[in-house]
Amino acid sequence: MKHYISVTILLLSLSGFAQQYKKADFKTLDAYLTFDVSHKKVMGKVKYTFDLLEKTDTITIDAHDMDYTNVTINGKKAGYVDAQHALKLYKGYKKGKNTLEFDYTAQPKQTLYFVGEEDGLQIWTQGQGKYTSHWLPSFDDMNEKVVFNLSVGFQNGFEVLANGELKSKLAEGNLQKWNYEMQNPMSSYLLMMAIGKFEKQEQMSASGTPLEFYYRPEDRDKFEPTYRYSKQIFDFFEKEIGVQYAWEIYRQVPVLDFLYAGMENTTSTIFSQDYVVDNIGFNDRTYVNVNAHELAHQWFGDLITAKSGEHHWLQEGFATYYALLAEQELFGDNHFYYELYQMAERLQQASKTDTIPILNEKASSLSFYQKGAFALHVLREGVGHENFRKAVKTYLEKYAFKNVNTDDFLEEINKVSDYDTQSFKKRWLESPKFEVGEAIDLLQKNEFIQQYFAIGSLQDKPFEENQEMFANIMESDAFWPLKEEVLFQLAEVPFDKKAPIVRAAMKTNNVKIRQAVARTVTTIPDEFFEEYKSLMKDESYITREIALNVLCTRFPEKIGEFLDMSDTWVGFNDKNLRILWLTFAYTTEGYRSELKENYYTELQEYASPKYESSIRQNALSNLMYIDKQDEVVLINLARATQHHKWQFAKFGRDNIRKLLKKEGYRDAFTAILPQLKNNERKRLEQLLAE
Repeated sequence: MKHYISVTILLLSLSGFAQQYKKADFKTLDAYLTFDVSHKKVMGKVKYTFDLLEKTDTITIDAHDMDYTNVTINGKKAGYVDAQHALKLYKGYKKGKNTLEFDYTAQPKQTLYFVGEEDGLQIWTQGQGKYTSHWLPSFDDMNEKVVFNLSVGFQNGFEVLANGELKSKLAEGNLQKWNYEMQNPMSSYLLMMAIGKFEKQEQMSASGTPLEFYYRPEDRDKFEPTYRYSKQIFDFFEKEIGVQYAWEIYRQVPVLDFLYAGMENTTSTIFSQDYVVDNIGFNDRTYVNVNAHELAHQWFGDLITAKSGEHHWLQEGFATYYALLAEQELFGDNHFYYELYQMAERLQQASKTDTIPILNEKASSLSFYQKGAFALHVLREGVGHENFRKAVKTYLEKYAFKNVNTDDFLEEINKVSDYDTQSFKKRWLESPKFEVGEAIDLLQKNEFIQQYFAIGSLQDKPFEENQEMFANIMESDAFWPLKEEVLFQLAEVPFDKKAPIVRAAMKTNNVKIRQAVARTVTTIPDEFFEEYKSLMKDESYITREIALNVLCTRFPEKIGEFLDMSDTWVGFNDKNLRILWLTFAYTTEGYRSELKENYYTELQEYASPKYESSIRQNALSNLMYIDKQDEVVLINLARATQHHKWQFAKFGRDNIRKLLKKEGYRDAFTAILPQLKNNERKRLEQLLAE
């Protein structure tokens, strides 16, 4: 097997670069990294081994804005050019085996993130879409696969995670040196580090793979609901896929202010702290699907990797579909088909404006992930489950640690079935259309979906015609989305007419069905008041949020009663319930007047950079609703514009623009400019100048 690095003649065009592609084969990397936390810098000592296959004038290693010293090849001073985005070697290597060594320093603008301070400090990476070459000289092309071994020196008291097995942890001066090793090659976008105050629990898969689950010490009580079903998912995948997990260990770690839901770094998934939940939070938001999706990538993406963005669905479509198969194993066929149905709804709607097919590097995430998953469902149903399983197994074994394209996969399907893969490819991969008829036919294989479609067809009929049927459904043991759909169809029906059905829904004690009552019964007659108020005790943070909002809005004279019931609520990781409570408590005249300033100060605190962006955004939204034209709020809004999460930065920019249209705010924002950091001030000045 060959692992090729991008090779170029110095100063050649990109076309020249492409022609030089397969001339050097990089084998291994050994790197030792340390950090200057206060300046957000990384310092590294790097050793690469590579074989030169053909004579070339220049070898390029991707590296952004780095400083290099002690650059040697085979122990002698190397000839190199320090370009802005690359280390270009032009002298010192020979045909055959070579060893490259150098030291470097970088202050990454992306891909390596320093979050929090002191004991709350976390350092973590995100390679896909951002390029690992911002913090480690490596290879942006995912066709280049190398055995990466990372060692990291960091202060005592912190856990350091990287790809592969931890081989040793040694004291080195005032640092601990963590040494990780990989056995097989991977693309550099799958490299990872995570440093923080973590604890872990361990399990063993049925096949003997060590499983490590990390969490912050303060989240110890959330371990079980967060990682629920993890071992079952791992064991299911090995059985369903038919190919044993290819790596030596599997670990998962949540980090603060992560850019995405999760990232499938080889052996070591990083995921968002927002998925760390307690038993109540699990009823609303779980890590199960993200957990399964990222684990599936260890086969589809990490073991085999797409050759180019055009074939990205081979990673995301497979991971999305196998996550659904894991949920089918855990939660049953009805759940599986309901998820497929919701996916089909989104795809049908998007197809009205989304004109880019799956086999295009510019396809939308919805296409790569969900249309790719639905396409696999079409294929699996078309060729038969067992044939599909055989083809996937052969595909993975044949291309292990290599790169693939769509035809490589379809070729394996053709070997086990006479299914028309060319027609499939045209309909599902090369066309932007969503094949609604084909999708409906497959969905209706499930009896629950047939019932769901039947109920959906009743929405334009008078309530009186449906009343008996709806009552029977609510009293039955039907799958919960059927009952939810009934309640949604009754949203505009007067309460006195639908009361028996609503009360039957409340008695189901199903969190989802009662939550549908909370959403749809917003005009609450006196005789239903106590029953509706009971929703505030449901094991659901979403239901509690809805109920508190509705009750405080509909019964302002009883706000004190509702706030007294909920003054210890916190909610999800984003403190949704606490921030809502503080807002009501502060704005409600006469309620705990002596504590109002404390409540406002707490809201201000949550808007500060001490907290994650989800908490800050919630707090800022509520503070802007209160609208005190508060200098602290405006400063924190300006700070948001420079956050590494683009969603939060956009929130900051968009809301500054809105406020600038209101009287007095332009002067207020101008007044805070001297208090901002240079980058924050420049961004605010740009917004003021628009």
